Amino acid sequence: MRRPLVTILGKAVKSASKLRGGGSALPGLVVERIDPDFIRYTLAQLPHGVVLVSGTNGKTTTTKMVVELLESQGLQVFTNRTGSNFTRGVAAALLGEVDIKGNLAADIAVLELDEAHAVHFVKVVQPRFSLLLNVMRDQLDRFGEIDTTAKMLQAVAEATSEYVVINREDPRLLKLASSLPKDKVSFFGLDPSLTHLFPNDDAMRGGETDRKNIPPAQAVLQRVEGKSAHISLGKKSVSLNLKLDGIYNIFNAVAAVSLVQAVMGTDLQQAALLTALENVKPAFGRGETLMVKGQPLELVLVKNPGGFRLSLASFLPDGWATMIAINDNYADGRDMSWLWDVEFEGLKDGGVAQVGGIRAYDMALRLQYDEVKVKYVQTDLRKALKQFIEANPNAPKRIFCTYTAMLALRRDLAKITNVEVIS
Repeated sequence: MRRPLVTILGKAVKSASKLRGGGSALPGLVVERIDPDFIRYTLAQLPHGVVLVSGTNGKTTTTKMVVELLESQGLQVFTNRTGSNFTRGVAAALLGEVDIKGNLAADIAVLELDEAHAVHFVKVVQPRFSLLLNVMRDQLDRFGEIDTTAKMLQAVAEATSEYVVINREDPRLLKLASSLPKDKVSFFGLDPSLTHLFPNDDAMRGGETDRKNIPPAQAVLQRVEGKSAHISLGKKSVSLNLKLDGIYNIFNAVAAVSLVQAVMGTDLQQAALLTALENVKPAFGRGETLMVKGQPLELVLVKNPGGFRLSLASFLPDGWATMIAINDNYADGRDMSWLWDVEFEGLKDGGVAQVGGIRAYDMALRLQYDEVKVKYVQTDLRKALKQFIEANPNAPKRIFCTYTAMLALRRDLAKITNVEVIS
C-alpha cells in the first residue's frame, strides 16, 4: 500500500509545482525524502535495464540522441529529458511516467546524471551500460580538482554490469579504462586530424595526448564538413547530414552511436539507426532555435571553459546580435572564475549587445579584458532579455547562457513565442 501512496503524493506535488511555476526536480526531492527506494524499485521493472550517461560536457544532447536511436530500434525508452541530472530529477521524471500503482511502461531507461550524483545513483541502481563522455574542469567549488571528477566516473564504470563505452581521446578516461576488464569496455574516438577541434582538458592547457597507446574504437569520427559527418563503424564508413548545430554535437553523435551499438549488439538495425541520427534535433537550450518577432533566437548552454570555447567556435557571431547570460546559482556552480579560461576575442568585431544575469558585471569585466565592447549590462535577466530583443529588432539573436539562466530565459520567452514545454 505504501508505494501507491508515495506515487499519488508525488504526482500531487508535481501538479502543484507546475501550477506554481516551480522547478521540475522538486517533486522528486519530496519523494526521495519519503521513500528513498522509489527510484530503485521503479527502475527494477525494466526488462533491458538502465543506461547511464555521464561526463562534463554533452550529457543532455547525447542522452537525447541515445533515446531516439534506441526508439528507432523498436524499444520504448524512459529518460529524464528535462536535463535535471541529479537523482531527484530522475525521480521527478519517473513520477510523470508511472501510473497510480507505480508501474512504468518502458523497456529500458537512458539517464543523464551529473558526475557526483551518478556515484550515489550506482550504489542504488546498477546500470547495465554506461557512457563516459569526457572529464573537464567544471564547478570546482562542487567537485574539487579534475582528478576527483575522474574518480567519480571510475566508480560509475566499476559499478556497470555489462559494458562501459568510453571516449578514448580523453587521457583520464583512457587511464580509467585500463583498470576495467577488456571485455567490458568499448571506445569511440576521433581521426588524429580532428583532435584539434575537440581538445581534451590537457590539450586546452598546452598539453599533448600520447596517441601511441590509443586503442581501436567501434565508432570514429573521420571528417567534418559543416553539418556533414563521416563516421567509421567498424569496417564500414558512412556519411551523414545532421540537423544539429555545433561541432561538439557531431562528436556527441559518434558517442551515441557507439553506445547504441553496445546495447543492441547483433540485433542492431543500422539503417534505421542512421536515419534516426540524421533527424535528431538539439535538446532544449542546446542550440535550440526559437522565433521571436520574425527573427531566430538561439539558446546555447555554456557551463565551463571547454564548452564555452567550443560553442564560440561553432556559432560564429557574424550577422548575429549576441547576449551572454551568467548566473551563479547552485546548479550553475558558484565559482565563476572559469570565465577567465575562455577566449572571447572572436566576439571583438561585432561586440556583445547585452550581458545579463546575476554575474553580469563579472562577465562584462571579463569581456573588457579581451577588448570586447558591451552595449548593455543588466543583472535582472527578465529586463535584460526585453532590452536585448527591443534593441535588436531586425537581427537574428543568440544567447550564451548558464543552466539556470537558460531555464529562466525559456520561461520568459514562452510568454512571447512557441517554446517546447518541459514538464
